[in-house]
Amino acid sequence: MGLFEDFSRFLETRLEEFLRNNPHLELQALEEQLREQEEEALRLMADLRLKEKQAQDNILATAQEIQRWHERIGKAKTAGRWDLVKPAEEREAALLREGNQRWGQMQVLKERMKQTEELQRKIQARRQEVRAKAVEAEAARASANANASAKTEPSWQTIGWNQSNTYLHNSADPLEAQFKRWEMDEELDQLKRNMGR
Repeated sequence: MGLFEDFSRFLETRLEEFLRNNPHLELQALEEQLREQEEEALRLMADLRLKEKQAQDNILATAQEIQRWHERIGKAKTAGRWDLVKPAEEREAALLREGNQRWGQMQVLKERMKQTEELQRKIQARRQEVRAKAVEAEAARASANANASAKTEPSWQTIGWNQSNTYLHNSADPLEAQFKRWEMDEELDQLKRNMGR
């Protein structure tokens, strides 16, 4: 077990180090975590809505049952069936207690729903903040990469003009490969953004 724990700790340390060195990835991981929390909040809200609907249906059924027993009490009194009046009043009182309990449960559900909606809004706002920071970090990283490559590479205006065009027909064109990698990275980033919505 110690070897597994050591290896696990090593991986966590390496992951933390990697994320520190690549803050844009840390922001993406945080955004993904917030997205999952938001989805969980939405699932909880749907579950609470269903429970609230069931509670309302139960309250309505109990109210109808109370009304039925109230009418029976009246009929029993009118007919002089005193042997039925007392048990019917006890049944009505039990249904009233049950109705009050169900009403209380529904109020608790409504309060939980309100809290969950507020939590979902906060998570959504935080996720948007993280997404904006991730976009800023990505832009800063792209700008830094562009500045670094501009300093290390000679001007594009003279390179193409002074070189022969043998690479134009060569399938191992390094510029073509570089553009394909860049375009694939762009498509991958776009897919990630689309999946994050």
